[in-house]
Amino acid sequence: MLTLSSSEARRLALASLGFGATRPKRAGIAHVRATARRLGAIQVDSVNVLARAHYLPAFSRHGAYRLSILDELAHGKRELFEYWGHAACFVPIDLYPLMRWRMESQVENWSGLDAKRKKYIEAVFNEIAERGPIAAGAISIAGKSTGPWWGWSDGRQAVEFLFRQGRIAVAGRRNFERLYDLSDRVIPAAVFNAPRVDEREAKKALLVRAARAMGVGTAKDIAQYFHIDGFWDRHGVGGRKPAGNLRAMFDELEEEGRLERATVEGWKHAAYVVSGARIPKSVDAHAIVSPFDPLMWERSWTRAVFGFEYQIEIYVPAPKRVYGYYVLPFLMGDTFAARVDLKADRKASTLIVHSAYLEPGRGEPDVASALARELRCIARWLSLETIVVGRKGDLARSLNRAIKSSAAYRADALDPG
Repeated sequence: MLTLSSSEARRLALASLGFGATRPKRAGIAHVRATARRLGAIQVDSVNVLARAHYLPAFSRHGAYRLSILDELAHGKRELFEYWGHAACFVPIDLYPLMRWRMESQVENWSGLDAKRKKYIEAVFNEIAERGPIAAGAISIAGKSTGPWWGWSDGRQAVEFLFRQGRIAVAGRRNFERLYDLSDRVIPAAVFNAPRVDEREAKKALLVRAARAMGVGTAKDIAQYFHIDGFWDRHGVGGRKPAGNLRAMFDELEEEGRLERATVEGWKHAAYVVSGARIPKSVDAHAIVSPFDPLMWERSWTRAVFGFEYQIEIYVPAPKRVYGYYVLPFLMGDTFAARVDLKADRKASTLIVHSAYLEPGRGEPDVASALARELRCIARWLSLETIVVGRKGDLARSLNRAIKSSAAYRADALDPG
């Protein structure tokens, strides 16, 4: 059994997730493609306070790149497809056969619908077949947005139902709105017609992909990466937990030599790594990380590996927020060094730093200098001309001085918000 110190676990996790490599002068399609393949899923989210969440993972790892590359890989080259991975995600196309069992499990919901509802959903499907690619809101029989699901119309609910079943797929987006078409017109034929992968084998393959992406984690941690026998799968069987027997699958993967059991300093439960995993001697990461990055998906795992407590406060009432609205952690070396509340004010062409907080035990001048460099990189990437640092947070003053020291950007000590 492999034994890992806490620092080895941190380094293995960061390197596995793609942090710490030397950044290119200008990242291109190969770097974005590599990020998607390494992670196995890039979460798609509408939050656009800084940049839409799915654009940030490639930047955090490789620096500035052309934003349209990710959309091109998904909707042009069809190297990625959209589906429920960890959440709504861009997923590498080679994982499509491994997701078919999840799509098929959603068909079980069909038996619980009355004849009228089934007929309506089929009518929506037929309209997409005739008119696709089409937005849910453009369906002629969609009805009004008054339903119980986030105010969704009957048409939108039907579309989401068909999407979960894999009968339709996202063919593209228009102003971020999904455009749907029949799956066999979106997914490349060789992939769509590939032999069905047995459900248990598909789950095991996804667990290995998750372990490779995370570097190290308990069985529960690794299963949550793609929510194997989790939320999306329970959703397909009326809320009942399916009999997936995760423990048996991990035992099989260990017996097959695909995973190796490990002990990690300070962890109560056994961990797993992919067989033959190499632990880097050092990791020198400098990255501002999205709250929707796989590094932050499961707070309990992030806390166990990095000793870092984090909560996304977008959904917290303003008076109860501790650090701010859209707070992004800052990696420096192999640990978290700070967190900043950021906003891109596109009209004013300004990157606003509402607040900046130093993590315990970190040196203020060094962190401020490194964070300032990363903020300048983000500003250039997003074509923002100015960086403005507010007064909130114990790192704000030092960060403001570090920003001002660069002639490339003007920074004011005024609190922007």
